[in-house]
Amino acid sequence: MAMKANSTDGRTRSSVQIFIVVGLCCFFYILGAWQRSGFGKGDGIAMEITKGGADCNIVPNLNFETHHGGEAGSVDESESKLKVFEPCDPRHTDYTPCQDQMRAMTFPRENMIYRERHCPPEQEKLHCLIPAPKGYVTPFPWPKSRDYVPFANAPYKSLTVEKAVQNWIQYEGNVFRFPGGGTQFPQGADKYIDQLASVIPIENGTVRTALDTGCGVASWGAYLLSRDVIAMSFAPRDSHEAQVQFALERGVPAVIGVLGTIKLPYPSRAFDMAHCSRCLIPWGANDGMYLMEVDRVLRPGGYWVLSGPPINWKNNYKAWQRPKEELQEEQRRIEETAKLLCWEKKYEKGEIAIWRKRLNAYSCPGRQDDSQATFCKSVEGDDVWYKKMEPCITPYPDVSSPDEVAGGEVKSFPERVYSVPPRITSGSIPGVSVETYQEENSKWKKHVNAYKRINKLIDSGRYRNIMDMNAGMGGFAAALVSPKLWVMNVVPTIAEKNTLGVIYERGLIGIYHDWCEAFSTYPRTYDLIHAYGVFHLYKDKCNAEDILLEMDRILRPEGAVIFRDEVDVLIKVKKIVGGMRWDTKMVDHEDGPLVPEKILIAVKQYWVAGGNSTSTQ
Repeated sequence: MAMKANSTDGRTRSSVQIFIVVGLCCFFYILGAWQRSGFGKGDGIAMEITKGGADCNIVPNLNFETHHGGEAGSVDESESKLKVFEPCDPRHTDYTPCQDQMRAMTFPRENMIYRERHCPPEQEKLHCLIPAPKGYVTPFPWPKSRDYVPFANAPYKSLTVEKAVQNWIQYEGNVFRFPGGGTQFPQGADKYIDQLASVIPIENGTVRTALDTGCGVASWGAYLLSRDVIAMSFAPRDSHEAQVQFALERGVPAVIGVLGTIKLPYPSRAFDMAHCSRCLIPWGANDGMYLMEVDRVLRPGGYWVLSGPPINWKNNYKAWQRPKEELQEEQRRIEETAKLLCWEKKYEKGEIAIWRKRLNAYSCPGRQDDSQATFCKSVEGDDVWYKKMEPCITPYPDVSSPDEVAGGEVKSFPERVYSVPPRITSGSIPGVSVETYQEENSKWKKHVNAYKRINKLIDSGRYRNIMDMNAGMGGFAAALVSPKLWVMNVVPTIAEKNTLGVIYERGLIGIYHDWCEAFSTYPRTYDLIHAYGVFHLYKDKCNAEDILLEMDRILRPEGAVIFRDEVDVLIKVKKIVGGMRWDTKMVDHEDGPLVPEKILIAVKQYWVAGGNSTSTQ
């Protein structure tokens, strides 16, 4: 992780004087009234808001004079002129800049290189607003969204044909229905998870974080949520099936991703369970490199589930229409690598096999002397952004006894959310003590309470998919934990402290990312974005305009953004988004107008390809 952001110089541009702030609760009162869903969702929210009327005296006006010196001069017309961003061509409705299909085809297919991240150079970036498709509507509220997605939001029927017999997805009128089936669980994900739960402690909070590799439409992750298990699901961007897009429309965490040549964007020892259900990953290839990468991100004591080929190949090779010799060799390689990793095989029945990672290196006394065991030399197992995968084993952290969990034991969920993570107690995060961690939690509880007073929709179910662009130790997400929502905690690759491991130890999920590039998701996949200090952090690193256009791409129509930053930074942000079809209001810090840190709330207007926008103002 890299440098601190530069501090602001305390000067205020003369344009500050044009901002007169009105009560923000009135803003959200109006927002509720014009929420569009097409399914009555917005109307219901508006009704709840309007029952008690709107108290428009909660939010005070900003006071700029107390913490900024100097006289306000005349306005510089060249600086004050608003830049208006035009809509992109409708063909870019589902544009994913770093997984663009045309660009992908120029890269080698070997080891899925062409499906990895390949971001556009500066001259190829789109400096326009990605339009929603005609007929776009707000998704159904959770849990209905798990089973139904409006056809207009992702109008792709190919999966209904390709996966018809596997019970993945069905097209019914103006919606897609997801019966909960999958290639390996045509009887439904719940029954499949019950089978796994006979071996893996899924029900008691021991297993909280899961990784689903090659997730399809993420039905496994969707049905785990009712058991308090949250899965990070990923699948590559494909040419027509939009699997990850369906997952996010359903309200299930997912990103575009692939096991290719680059390390997964997650820290070591992150997941309590990893899963592959016919994910088509060649686990035995490249000297077991892909299994070694799963081992890196799997917590000591964690479980790996492999469902489908080549498990039980003797009975299934005819049905799979594959040569038995090929399947036998594939399973042999998997077993060989699992043995090298010192995993214990716990279960094999039907087409399902389950292994468990050992608690520490004591369990594998002979592995250090095994000539086939190559250990990774890098001392930083979490340094993964664009780093090449290697066929090497990530060493366990040291322990002092055979019963100790390498890297530290975590509590069961939900106690895990606020117990002190092992990376904190061990002093692995420089400058963060138990006391500073607890102070950080208290601060974010206070901030989130303030957000809820400003925007009463936050815990109403209106915002299901939430992103924290600069998550720190996950305090924002922890203060929001609820079955109604989930938070994608992003730790910027240039952040001063590498805290993503702490976030996973809390039973939350997240990902590394550099905001100078596009995020690995489809357009319109987040309902609420939280941006704390993001533009302060990226000052002089890349163009704020590009970051804001990317935020617009991934934000749903009528989605909201909460910016928290120094007032000078927010004034610049407010000016840029003024040309992006967003409505904004500036609000004082919850401790009053003397605090230079402010809050800027934004709501993206509803508009679609070829249509007009709506505004609260």
